[in-house]
Amino acid sequence: MNRDQKFFDMYSLVIGVLAAVALAILVLTMKMQDLTQGVYVRGVDEYQQAVLERIRPVGQVYLPGEQHSASLPTAHTPAQPAPVATVMTGPQVYNSACSACHGAGIGGAPILGDAAQWVERIAQGSDTLKQHALQGFTGSAGYMPPKGGRMDLSDGEIEAAVDFMVGEVN
Repeated sequence: MNRDQKFFDMYSLVIGVLAAVALAILVLTMKMQDLTQGVYVRGVDEYQQAVLERIRPVGQVYLPGEQHSASLPTAHTPAQPAPVATVMTGPQVYNSACSACHGAGIGGAPILGDAAQWVERIAQGSDTLKQHALQGFTGSAGYMPPKGGRMDLSDGEIEAAVDFMVGEVN
């Protein structure tokens, strides 16, 4: 035998063995498929339904004239908690609202602590000062807006700020 013939025989043998192994793998996989996905397995329908539910489209397209049974989407908003109301003290109200004008005397506002500017106003009485602070006041020297322009403040907070400013003069 010559060398070429030996090579050809060996080559044919290797190809034959590989073909036999491939055929065996094919038969084995077909048998495994029948055992795992065939009629022998219970719950196949439930599994397929679960898969279909997971991959179903989010929305649907309807052409004009087609009927659809979907209801309108509803948005559920969570209940908002009530804001916590904090009552500010007289100095806090003065620092947040009143100091803008009463700190520098803007618009004829009496400066905090300047007794000469506060004497006439204090002589009118505490009730009049509080009424002017709550409802606003237009005088010869300028204009006091209602609640100092801070309508979010309560009447009690404004009155506490007036008491604070009058107390700083004395």
